[in-house]
Amino acid sequence: MNTEKTITVTSPLLPELEEFIPYLKEIWESKWITNNGQFHKKLEESLAEYLGVKYVSLFTNGTLPLITALQALNITGEVITTPYSFVATTHSLWWNGIKPVFVDIDPDTCNLDPEKIEAAITEKTTAIMPVHCYGIPCDTERIQAIADKHGLKIIYDAAHAFGVKVNGESILNAGDMSTLSFHATKVFNTVEGGALICHDAETKKHIDFLKNFGFNGETEVVAPGINSKMDEIRSAYGLLNLKQVDKAIEARKQVAEYYRKALRNIKGIRVLEDKTGVRHNYSYFPIFINAEEYGMTRDELYFKMKEQNVLGRRYFYPLISTFETYRNLESSNPANLPVATRIANEVICLPMYYGLTEEDLKRVVDGIYNCI
Repeated sequence: MNTEKTITVTSPLLPELEEFIPYLKEIWESKWITNNGQFHKKLEESLAEYLGVKYVSLFTNGTLPLITALQALNITGEVITTPYSFVATTHSLWWNGIKPVFVDIDPDTCNLDPEKIEAAITEKTTAIMPVHCYGIPCDTERIQAIADKHGLKIIYDAAHAFGVKVNGESILNAGDMSTLSFHATKVFNTVEGGALICHDAETKKHIDFLKNFGFNGETEVVAPGINSKMDEIRSAYGLLNLKQVDKAIEARKQVAEYYRKALRNIKGIRVLEDKTGVRHNYSYFPIFINAEEYGMTRDELYFKMKEQNVLGRRYFYPLISTFETYRNLESSNPANLPVATRIANEVICLPMYYGLTEEDLKRVVDGIYNCI
């Protein structure tokens, strides 16, 4: 039995407890624990400033902003999206009665391949929902050009893309709306939480109606909203984490550089390189296993790593298109998704978080070498 400590695939960024306690005391004294309190307002303002966006609406998790964005933009019919994502992306469509249409991905970014989008557009298509996979920016200019040509909306699932910029501009300003996840596994977390990014005050107002039952004042309901507000405790927690997120991202960058240097020359292992002009957040570190060249399959390596108490994650595997809810869609045919199918069978995300030691990283890398 391996008695070495377990190296997990992720670990939450936590604020200092000593700093959190005064915030909690203030909340306890005010007895205002939810419903757009002072910490909620401050976090929205602070995030908008940090991220370089105009309007942020906080949510209680990262799935509800996706569902709400579709409602706010009146999306119906069919939406083109990726099968290579977390299931929340596609589930948000299903919950809105929208048919997902899966399009293959680009092998170098793992994002929706712009070359494949137009062939999937029908008279029922109303929007495109791409994902900035692993925080790597989509080709937003090409996707926007396609959307403009065909009169489509764009909602970016930016769950992985907190703080990511291209040539100094926030990736969250692309498209009509972008959504974020603040789940405990993310670069920036509020334990659970999320946000919806929009570009004008009127849309922000509409989103805030939708996330609070549709109430406009005490007695008027202007939309069939739901309850998806973030509470004061998690808002305060988020304000503290925002103070240290840059330090955490820099630490993640060092981890990524260590992995790249150590693994780049192993035959049969492919890593993703940083993109020119991009301020990455290093949310994940995927590697891709060519079984023939490496000498074993991805799954064989994955389970051997587990035996060494090193927990990677096959993220994303299996493809969303293979799940029971979606597998009978025409676009779910594996012949339609050859790149996504291959990538899903090759990927392992290595441990990546603030707090990994050099000893931890050496164990991860040595384990990969020793498995050859």
